Amino acid sequence: MAPGLGNAIGSIYTSLMSGTPMIVTAGQQEQGHGLTEPLLYAPLVPIASPVVKWATEVNRIEDLPRILRRAAKVATTAPTGPVFISLPGDILNNEAAIDMAAPTRVDTAVRPSDAALEQLAKRLLGAKKPVILAGHEIATSDAFAEATALAETLGAPVLQQTVAWGAHFPSEHPAYLGALNRDQKNVRRILSDYDLMFCVGADVLKMSVWSETEPLPETTAVAMVGLRDWEMGKNFPAEIALRADVKETLKALVPLLRKLGGDALAQRAKASLAEIATRNWSAQRAARKAKLTAPASEKPLHAEWAMMRLVEKMPKDAILVEEGLTSTTTLFNYFPFRDRNSYFGNVSGGIGWGIAAAVGVQIAHPARRVVAVIGDGSAMYSITALWSAANQKLPVVFIIANNAGYQILKTRLKLFHGNDTPIGMDFNDPPMDIAAIARGFGVAAERVDTAAGFDGALDQALAKTDGPSLIEVMIKS
Repeated sequence: MAPGLGNAIGSIYTSLMSGTPMIVTAGQQEQGHGLTEPLLYAPLVPIASPVVKWATEVNRIEDLPRILRRAAKVATTAPTGPVFISLPGDILNNEAAIDMAAPTRVDTAVRPSDAALEQLAKRLLGAKKPVILAGHEIATSDAFAEATALAETLGAPVLQQTVAWGAHFPSEHPAYLGALNRDQKNVRRILSDYDLMFCVGADVLKMSVWSETEPLPETTAVAMVGLRDWEMGKNFPAEIALRADVKETLKALVPLLRKLGGDALAQRAKASLAEIATRNWSAQRAARKAKLTAPASEKPLHAEWAMMRLVEKMPKDAILVEEGLTSTTTLFNYFPFRDRNSYFGNVSGGIGWGIAAAVGVQIAHPARRVVAVIGDGSAMYSITALWSAANQKLPVVFIIANNAGYQILKTRLKLFHGNDTPIGMDFNDPPMDIAAIARGFGVAAERVDTAAGFDGALDQALAKTDGPSLIEVMIKS
């Protein structure tokens, strides 16, 4: 029905941004009955169309097999994404013998032509200072090994794309410098050091808010590989744009680079990686951690210390789900991406995704521990998903960072408009007790506001494996 689909639009939009291959269905009033404009009715296909790859309504039960086969094919063909099927009540109540027949899956694991690969290899070798922009297709094509081989072969530094919503490159690799942010001036300053940016399955400098400054310097050329051809040259011209699978392309490209570059390339790459190691992500983490002092009796806690401590205590194979917004700005200075499934973040910017996402990720990865860090404002959008975690007895550890307000809105109001007197953005009259809410959904929960309290609660939560735990940690705003 229309209100139910409306409630789901934000989530479907997120799946479109992430490229999640998903079939979404919604019930509709019986065909013909909609003419009377009954309660809950509106045409569903126009509502869903902007946020899916394909949307349709079933008009005959005999068409259902063909529609389902097409929907699955469209959803799973790169660039992948959600599709929508409207199911009128008369179709749902009908019965018929139907044959689903065989599914179709389109193989998109293709590599460029030999000529295109050679052109790309020569362009990369001809660059004086290339940089690799790592994106989500490294994860979806399972190309961590190939991406690291590329960086090692070129001796090129690696930056993560500006919307860092997944694990796109191993953080502890010597070539990894960290993620670009969405500050156009800062990104332009960083990229001005390089004459070629090789975008590997990446969004090309996607930003949040307008700026008069373009993030890409005129002196930095662009080369791209990936399956999302819409992204290629969309905002910035690309000298080379190859529509191909990242893993298959790199498997062919790296040996070609080594062949064409020879010993000179190997020696240059070795020296470059040694220089990068002095300022890479691991070096930055060590320097930052050395300056961070443990709080004594101070409360509430500083977010950075809580994030650092959380990473120290998490199992090495744990999966992080993050929607902490302002409370987690420093989390990725400490948390390392070790494999393509080690981190899931908010791709669309629409808040309220995190708790439900953590439930899904834990179901998908039962052998690994999921730790979800969620802001207090974000938690309010999908707090009921805690019941699902309890119902399924999932061992998710939820960390709710409570700074008693919508801090990201307050920060942006001041930053962009000079307004330091926000209205309606605080949760202090009355204050929220998220731990109490969680207990009401059957989740073991505790509120903490000291370092000792956080340590103890986290140890207890990680030791619990028969269901979810929630720690509401009070954070300085």
